Amino acid sequence: MLKAISLFTGIGGLDFGFEAAGFSTAVAVEMDAVACRELRRNRDWPLLADDIHKFSSQQILDTGGLVPGEADVLIGGPPCQPFSKSGYWAGGDAARLSDPRSSTLEAYLRVLRDCRPKTFLLENVHGLAFKGKDEGLKFLLEGIQSINKGLGTNYIPYCKKLNAAEYGVPQSRERVFLIGSRDGKPFRFPERTHCTTDDVEGIDSGLMAYKTAWDALGDLPADAGGDELRVKGKWGELLPSIPEGNNYLWHTGRGGGMPLFGWRTRYWSFLLKLKKDQPSWTIQAQPGPAIGPFHWRNRMLSGRELCRLQTFPDNITFGCSRSEVQKLVGNAVPSLLAEVLALEIKRQLLGVPADAALKLLPPSRGVAPPPEPVYPVPEKYHHLLGDHADHPGEGRGRGAAVRQIEQDLF
Repeated sequence: MLKAISLFTGIGGLDFGFEAAGFSTAVAVEMDAVACRELRRNRDWPLLADDIHKFSSQQILDTGGLVPGEADVLIGGPPCQPFSKSGYWAGGDAARLSDPRSSTLEAYLRVLRDCRPKTFLLENVHGLAFKGKDEGLKFLLEGIQSINKGLGTNYIPYCKKLNAAEYGVPQSRERVFLIGSRDGKPFRFPERTHCTTDDVEGIDSGLMAYKTAWDALGDLPADAGGDELRVKGKWGELLPSIPEGNNYLWHTGRGGGMPLFGWRTRYWSFLLKLKKDQPSWTIQAQPGPAIGPFHWRNRMLSGRELCRLQTFPDNITFGCSRSEVQKLVGNAVPSLLAEVLALEIKRQLLGVPADAALKLLPPSRGVAPPPEPVYPVPEKYHHLLGDHADHPGEGRGRGAAVRQIEQDLF
């Protein structure tokens, strides 16, 4: 099998996809103790279980039984909170690059330089490449140029933002990918294969309809989990009054429910519920008690359901708490998307024939059942009835005012 070096492995979302495409993880590096324990539970990959900055590149090579230039691919998604959506609003470009958490980018480049893999793939939040706030991406591109200048390599990175739903994942999830080869071979990102049913042009051109939450979860028990999956907290009893596929906006002056909130005054994922015949929204790693997406049966998603929406192999098991599973799964890359990209790396950059059939593509389960019933708003929420003000508009909310004050002061 082709050999991969895996950095910031997490629970192995990228690795599972590369595994399905015919790669073997020669060595993995991960610092989270729970992730390491669950990795060992599921795979026997050689694992360096600590902060990547504590391991030299030579230690990584030795653990994988590799020499410089031997690995077929370097993969990893450096965790970069400074470049998340919230990090977009940081006070300045230098502030985000100087954040100690951005040193993961430097660590990835260091391993790329020292191990000289034949190809590489780097995944990150799409905020890394936000227009006008793309200093993280520029840092990576300049670092790769420096590697080429120092070693005589010809890594040419190709960058694109991809939505996993457009490649058969039953979840809408946008991420940025950088892919390149040591000898400068050109790389073309695969064209999308799936689209919304409203995209008439796409459907007519041969694209398949998005995989849905029903495709992912339809064969699993709908009432799984019992009290462990009950939505608790202040808002849990309001969830049954929201139709599937909706969120708190249902209970605003512009929705179809009761006016309990102002329009766009909460996070989109507040009381957000899956719709059977649509892909899931992005699975979050550490959601609050009222943050979805929730199951259409008005409960939290089980660990197995979370894995299905991330297209993990069905043989993955967990020995940790549900909240720990959510964190591991929510931080991962959908494995099917990784499989799609791994197959293209094999074909285009490594010159290795690859099967056309995708191993992690969810089956189609036909027409989804009708929506679940919607229940009346419990009386305990009736005191919220009223004429609530809408959000004043982009750049005019409370957060924008705070940012403007900080900018004026500093």
